[in-house]
Parts: sequence; C-alpha cells; structure tokens
Amino acid sequence: MSHVRTMWRDDRASAAQEIELLDVGLYDDGRGHARTRMQLREHQVNGHDIAHGGHIFLLADSTFALACNASGHTTVASGGDISFVTAGRLGDVLIAEASERVTYGRSGITDVTVRRESDGEVVAEFRGRSRRIG
Repeated sequence: MSHVRTMWRDDRASAAQEIELLDVGLYDDGRGHARTRMQLREHQVNGHDIAHGGHIFLLADSTFALACNASGHTTVASGGDISFVTAGRLGDVLIAEASERVTYGRSGITDVTVRRESDGEVVAEFRGRSRRIG
C-alpha cells in the first residue's frame, strides 16, 4: 500500500483542489477501492454558478487512480468517461467512491460514483479504463 500512498503524496493536481483521501485498500479478491472528499470552492464554479465539470472529473479521476494503483502495480489511465447526473454547487462537499470492477491482463475497468455528502444525491458516474505499465 506504500506505492499508492507515495503516489497520492506526490499528486500535486489533487492537492491543489484540496482533495482529501478518506480510504484506499483492496477487497479480498485483490481488486482496489478508494474514497475521497472535496468541497466545491469559488474557483471550481463556472459561469452558471455550478461546479465546473472538469473539477468533478478530476475528483473522480483521482479516486480512480487510487483504486487501480492500490494493488501496488504502477497503473495509469487509458481512458475515462463521465456522466453528470445533477449539479454540484458552491460549498457542496462531494464524496467519490471508486471500485475496480475487473482486471484482465494488464488492463482494468474501475467505476466511480460521486455523491453530494449532505443528501447522498448522485452528482456523477465515471468509468475509467486502466493499464499497468513497467
């Protein structure tokens, strides 16, 4: 688990958005999981006064990275898609939960659900594709 914690410590993009690591680990079958938290701040809100989608994607992508690196193998994204379900607003605290769905060869698929902490409402659903390197 030290590999993923070192990766997180050195992740300047996530740190700049004040994303907090809540949990990272492995299920009994070796698949990774992770939880993070981020409060939406003024610099993350767009011209419609709602969360900029790029910041929600960043939260989901950072959580995805934690989950797919939890096994200790250096893993990077090979792709990712997001569906925005409802708007996040200034001051909302978002919780992202990632779960590796499947790994095959050097590839994997990880799902991330982003929810508003106050009411549990789903804000976005993200699916990431990963590739082990090295």
